Amino acid sequence: MNNTISIVLTWIATALSLLVVDLIVPGVNLSTFSAALIAAVAVGLVNSFVKPILSVLSLPLNLVTLGLFSLVVNGICFWLAATLVPGFSVHGILAFIFGPIILSAVNAFLSNYLAQRSIDLNLTGNSTKAIGE
Repeated sequence: MNNTISIVLTWIATALSLLVVDLIVPGVNLSTFSAALIAAVAVGLVNSFVKPILSVLSLPLNLVTLGLFSLVVNGICFWLAATLVPGFSVHGILAFIFGPIILSAVNAFLSNYLAQRSIDLNLTGNSTKAIGE
C-alpha cells in the first residue's frame, strides 16, 4: 500500500509541476487539470521508455557538446509527451528548452515536500497508535 501511495503522490506532484510550468514558461499550454494528470502519465512513460533510447543514440553528440545536448533530448521527450496528450501543447524554443528544466526543478521540490509530509504523517500516526495501545 505504501508503494501505491508513493506512485499517486509522484503522479500528483508531476501534474502540479506541469501546471507551474504552464504558468511560468511561455509556449507551454495545459487546458485543464485533467489534461495535466494525463500529461504527467505521458511524461513519465516517455521518460521511462523513449528517453533512455534517445540518450544512448545521442551519446556521441552529448560527449562533443559536454552534455549540453541532453537539453535537446529532454526537450524532444517533453514535446513528444505533449503530442500524445490532447490539451497539452509545447510551442517554441523557450518551451522546448526551459519547460523540462522548470518541470524537473518544481517536481523535485514537490516530490521531496510530499515525501517528507508523508513521512511526518506516518511518524505521527505510529506514535499515536503506540500511545493508544
